[in-house]
Amino acid sequence: MSNSKLTRRGLLKTGAVAGAGLAMPTLFTSNVWAGSGGYTNAPTGGKVILGFNVPQSGPYADEGGDELRAYQLAVEHLNGEGDGGMLNTFSSKSLDGTGILGNKVEFVTGDTQTKSDAARASAKSMIEKDGAVMITGGSSSGVAIAVQGLCQEAGVIFMAGLTHSNDTTGKDKKANGFRHFFNAYMSAAALAPVLKDLYGADRKAYHLTADYTWGWTQEASIKQATEAMGWETVNAVKTPLATTDFSSYVAPVLNSGADVLVLNHYGGNMVNSLTAAVQFGLRDKMVNGKKFEIVVPLYSRLMAKGAGENVKGILGSTNWHWSLQDEGSKAFVKSFGTKYGFPPSQAAHTVYCQTLLYADACQRAGSHNPCAVGEALEGFTFDGLGNGATEYRAADHQCFKDVLVVRGKENPENEFDLLEVVQITPRAQVEYAPDNPMFAGGELGKCNPGA
Repeated sequence: MSNSKLTRRGLLKTGAVAGAGLAMPTLFTSNVWAGSGGYTNAPTGGKVILGFNVPQSGPYADEGGDELRAYQLAVEHLNGEGDGGMLNTFSSKSLDGTGILGNKVEFVTGDTQTKSDAARASAKSMIEKDGAVMITGGSSSGVAIAVQGLCQEAGVIFMAGLTHSNDTTGKDKKANGFRHFFNAYMSAAALAPVLKDLYGADRKAYHLTADYTWGWTQEASIKQATEAMGWETVNAVKTPLATTDFSSYVAPVLNSGADVLVLNHYGGNMVNSLTAAVQFGLRDKMVNGKKFEIVVPLYSRLMAKGAGENVKGILGSTNWHWSLQDEGSKAFVKSFGTKYGFPPSQAAHTVYCQTLLYADACQRAGSHNPCAVGEALEGFTFDGLGNGATEYRAADHQCFKDVLVVRGKENPENEFDLLEVVQITPRAQVEYAPDNPMFAGGELGKCNPGA
């Protein structure tokens, strides 16, 4: 851990409290939740406490580690330390390095373990025991949906971290929850035309899918987009999130007649399933007169690093990449690289942005009241945070921006130069109506201030 001058309340592993691995009561009935400002955990004593809830163990721990680094960097910048990073490029000029509304930013952390019950327990502890006025983080959509629901009940804002399931801003959307990260529908909309151009319209796909909300909606999105352009889905098999050896799932692909394997896996799951696919010789096969191809719909640099040589040439999508040359991206990469010695991942970028966006909304609203913050975020348009012109849509609290199609680089120049941007897909190509069937069900509902 860095010995920076960062003001904080220590890295409390609030997820490690007794019973953190068990399902927790979710209703907040005591009036202690209402702060003096008429809402949950109104800041007092010149400080505001944020809760950073990330996977510090489990299959997505690498992503969680990078998220925590970015959160610490964001807090430094908000408190006027360091070079200011993307505060200098953000189109909104409400933040000036004096904390949030004059309050020094402090934080506590929890370990989600990539488990919904543990994540809810750690978030509940951060709100109840540590006084967190906002919860953010996570690298799993199952976790994000669970914690988003808890924050709605508690009356605090949830700024989602890495969550890619359509359901987060679809059937499970909440008024107190906001997502900067893109979603499965957007990945499919960006990828499908590229897949058609490179691999043709006559393909047979076999899907291996993480068996939880993200995997389900990722599979459904890719199937819909590829079948619309002529691909046939041969089979789709669900794999438990805790799987580490994917041999038994990959072996049947060999005789399935499929000529494309779609790995709807993330983090360590993707590294292990791709490794198994390569070991079974899929990348060297010819099927149906075509070269066999593997697609990873959701990519990250950390996954590419873990998979090594196996990612070369493999297509996928990503929310952001450190090689982008806009001023916001360059400022963030410089700050992060100076502090940690390597470039940030998309997970780091996402949560850094979410922290700044929350702080900025408080500044513009003149309050930490979640209803005022929510109103400031709804319909907010901004630029300078590394994704170009972006909108936080009021109807569902989903950010809309350009999406990157990337590919494992054949000849990387260094250990971080693992992905190359194939295409920057414009926002118009990946946008959809709020009532799109893939996002049907559920209501945004009303903001809950917790008082």
